[in-house]
Amino acid sequence: MNPNNSIYDNLGGAESLHRLVEVFYSKVQIHPGLGPLFPEDIGPVMEKQYQFLSQFFGGPTLYSELHGHPMMRARHMHIPITPERAEEWLQCMKEALEETGVEEPLRSFVLNRLAGPAHHFVNMPQE
Repeated sequence: MNPNNSIYDNLGGAESLHRLVEVFYSKVQIHPGLGPLFPEDIGPVMEKQYQFLSQFFGGPTLYSELHGHPMMRARHMHIPITPERAEEWLQCMKEALEETGVEEPLRSFVLNRLAGPAHHFVNMPQE
């Protein structure tokens, strides 16, 4: 991990981030608590996730250019997100980071960076 580079660059840029999103959603789709929250046609969701993560990790501002300000909490209010689901989401991301070969300390840094937003999206009490 080069501390002078963005997370986006440390992850390997566009191609690596696309791969991470693909592996992540393959895990989300089969997860019993998360899968049912997502549409069957996951392609558009994956593309928006890629756009958002590119921007969030210091790469191109794709999400804002295409969709305006992220306002991610507001965009997720229609989805029942519990603290447990936030943790399950993070676990799927941890597994995707591992599977795509992201090594420590970058893997933990990315997860820590995502933990704040994941818990900020919580809009339902614990199940």
